[in-house]
Amino acid sequence: MNENFTEIKPENLDKSPFRLIGAEWMLVTAEKEGKVNTMTASWGGLGIMWGKNVAFIVLRPQRYTKEFVDSSNTFSLTFFANDFKKELGYLGSVSGRDEDKIKKANLTVLYSDKTPYFQEAKLAMFCRKLYAQEFQPECFIEAELMENLYPQKDYHTMYIAEVTKILAKD
Repeated sequence: MNENFTEIKPENLDKSPFRLIGAEWMLVTAEKEGKVNTMTASWGGLGIMWGKNVAFIVLRPQRYTKEFVDSSNTFSLTFFANDFKKELGYLGSVSGRDEDKIKKANLTVLYSDKTPYFQEAKLAMFCRKLYAQEFQPECFIEAELMENLYPQKDYHTMYIAEVTKILAKD
């Protein structure tokens, strides 16, 4: 663990998930066969499921990061100060299939228990996958969501993961 981070218990996290995820965005990061990939996400959540502290994320099938999350038991969610918005925008619009976008964004990969995260983050959550399921068209109650957000039928896969550790910078 890097000395700039302090471990906090999930129940002591005092940040709004609505602000963290929806406004500030996060990076979803995982490793596959010795390579790290990440993507910016602004959809997801935090809460309690099955008596565990959990995070949920959703990934579209065409996202390269999905291959990494699918092949690993763990992933990280990292959150950054507002002066990283440009980098987060870039990491959400360029594929790691085409270039080393982590290097181009000048981010430093660290590991905690073999799960990658970033030195430049202000907060890192480490997650162990518990459940994954692709959204099904017949399950949408509000049909307009499906029509507006999935015109190409590229439904997200939702992952529910136990938050096993949180590291924060002071």
